[in-house]
Amino acid sequence: MFCGCLKASVRLCPLSCKSFLTTFTSSFSLYLPQFSQSFSTLQKNIQSPLSSLFPYSEFHTSLNINTAFIRCYSSSPQSLFPSPPLSFSFSIFSSLSQSFHPCEPMDLSEVIEVLEQLAPLSLAEPWDNVGLLVEPSKARLVKTILLTNDLTVPVMEEAEAMNCDLIVSYHPPLFRPFKKLVQRDWKQQMAIRAVEAGIAVYSPHTALDSVRGGVNDWLIGGVGSGTVSVLGQALSSAPLSHKLEFTGKNYEEVKTVLDELRETGVTLQYTTTRPDSDAYNVSVTCPDSMLTSAVQTLSRYNISKESLTILQVNKPPLPGCGQGRRSTLNEPIPIATAVQRIKSHLGLSHVRLALGAQHTLETQVTTVAVCAGSGASVLQGVKADLFVTGEMSHHEVLDAVAAGTSVILSDHSNSERGFLSVLRERLLVRLPDSVSVKLSQRDRDPLEIL
Repeated sequence: MFCGCLKASVRLCPLSCKSFLTTFTSSFSLYLPQFSQSFSTLQKNIQSPLSSLFPYSEFHTSLNINTAFIRCYSSSPQSLFPSPPLSFSFSIFSSLSQSFHPCEPMDLSEVIEVLEQLAPLSLAEPWDNVGLLVEPSKARLVKTILLTNDLTVPVMEEAEAMNCDLIVSYHPPLFRPFKKLVQRDWKQQMAIRAVEAGIAVYSPHTALDSVRGGVNDWLIGGVGSGTVSVLGQALSSAPLSHKLEFTGKNYEEVKTVLDELRETGVTLQYTTTRPDSDAYNVSVTCPDSMLTSAVQTLSRYNISKESLTILQVNKPPLPGCGQGRRSTLNEPIPIATAVQRIKSHLGLSHVRLALGAQHTLETQVTTVAVCAGSGASVLQGVKADLFVTGEMSHHEVLDAVAAGTSVILSDHSNSERGFLSVLRERLLVRLPDSVSVKLSQRDRDPLEIL
């Protein structure tokens, strides 16, 4: 377990303390829901605007929250969300604008830590390539971050022109293994240019899809409010473990066995129960890496094979995390309304629609399933009135239609790109004022409707 510190530094000119808290609570409510009530209470107790408290036109307000982030998982994993605050302090400092000094730029490792708090890499799919993909050889403080859905040649030119320090590319520009770095491969060109310019490159990809409040939750929220569930449940990243159950003849034997297991380096969690007879029933949990050693130790103490049972302990699920989402809408809507909502949510003038068997534009939609990007593998076999994803093959669309499901396709990156604005806001409240976070103006889906 370790403690992480989230810091928000905001310029107010002039805002009431009450309105600042409203803005901050809104930004953090998704990740720190337990703070909402405390903030609401604090807001009610603040009636005077900052301008009445301090006679200056500008104020620098700092808010620090220290929270515990649990790295180890239990049967009720809380790894993605802070525990109740260990300490909370709210302080307002007034200052004239000419005396304001922004915080120093952040070290790359500190920015990466913030990114991994927002979308833990353990949530990424096994096949994915996420995290820090290009790391400059010379230490470089991060002043400018560029967010993009894809790192293309135009986006790299944009990053170089603004003297960018870190590119956060939703899709990993480096995916398949390679043995050479040559100019004839355009993705390798991007890596070479990043190295030459000293620009770091980071990709969250499926970790950002999976995390609670991530891309898929954002996408399904565009259809309407409802009861949301995860299609492909994410599990804890804790190491596999096994439970060994056996019977010991007496207390002395059980104690001796447990002592030797500890000496071999096995981290034990155990329970003992004594039945009516003199024997003891023992249950020991050990990590997968120590299973062989534990069994060998038990065999030396004549623990009968008949009394020894080995069970694999399943990893606990991470609530609200995983690939894809399914929502039962609070109020059914016509397919035509769902289309308009998705277009508005994604900022598109057109989407493609395949009506399910027996469906019309007026057919009422009660259940919706979504998966950002290419969602066919996640949506396959899911029962829903409507699928929303970026792309599906011709035959995958036919299968959905035959099953009575209508399909909305936005094209791959159009189902993802809009979330970058949300990511930008979440970064801004966690990074100092000295770090600029910008959205790429040259990033776009390669397909256009003419």
